[in-house]
Amino acid sequence: MSLTEQEIHAYGRVAVLMGGCSAEREVSLRSGQAVLDALLRSGVNAFGLELGRDALLQLTAEKFDKAFIALHGRGGEDGSIQGVLEWLRIPYTGSDVLASALGMDKYKCKQVWQGMGLPTPASALLTAATRAEALVAELGLPLMIKPAHEGSSIGMSKVVSVEQLQQAYQEAARYDDRVLAEQFVTGAEFTVSIVDDQALPVIGLKTTHDFYDFSAKYTATDTRYLLPSGLPAAEEAALQQLALDAYRAVGCESWGRVDVMVDQQGQPWLLEVNTSPGMTDHSLVPQAAAHAGISFEQLVLKILATARLKVFRG
Repeated sequence: MSLTEQEIHAYGRVAVLMGGCSAEREVSLRSGQAVLDALLRSGVNAFGLELGRDALLQLTAEKFDKAFIALHGRGGEDGSIQGVLEWLRIPYTGSDVLASALGMDKYKCKQVWQGMGLPTPASALLTAATRAEALVAELGLPLMIKPAHEGSSIGMSKVVSVEQLQQAYQEAARYDDRVLAEQFVTGAEFTVSIVDDQALPVIGLKTTHDFYDFSAKYTATDTRYLLPSGLPAAEEAALQQLALDAYRAVGCESWGRVDVMVDQQGQPWLLEVNTSPGMTDHSLVPQAAAHAGISFEQLVLKILATARLKVFRG
């Protein structure tokens, strides 16, 4: 998709932020490269900025007018980079500091939804001292054990017995000192992408794995993405509205993705909101956009157009 000289000038010089230091670094690099390639194909004056532990120095050493955030996980999706960009007075894509932080913290996000009366599975935080029997008595089985601040299903385990709980906790604790135990919802999984406050077509997810884990997301060849979702039109519309309600409750803006389970009785349950979703060849937002007739280049430009200066009064 080509742009006019006036449109290209309006974007200015765009930095695509990728990499970072989280466990999702490799996925971020793939997302960032795909975004950068699309911007360059569209004629935008863009460059890639692969961030590392000296991210602050890297950001201040470069001159750019807008930032497209293609970072995933802690340090890039949790409000940290967003705060730096606000200090630097640089417009960026995605949600602001508070919404990014809430979206990254699955437990706090669920508390917001619960406070708003939105459906989300019951959960509890785990520690090394948590009594497995007491937890199972409270939440039942099966359980999903996950790091509270990771994405891409990293460190997640499905637990079907009391004996499995300690090992699942230790696996999640490798990535985070806050570990979440959540009631496992048996049913169908869906995801709703949102761009510029508009819900895209719902995607149904089918995997041969126990759940939609890292492998199913990024490497498996047998994962099925249902577009159309297979839901009746009224149910799909209701799921889109629930996702928008959840997204807005957290304060999200620009773009994101909300993951939902629908149990065997037809009740939807909110799992999490992603404030900087993947943009790889396996990613869900580009698939939903394509089904709506939006090319990858158009999608990237629509997201870039939402970049704004989110400045605190300081």
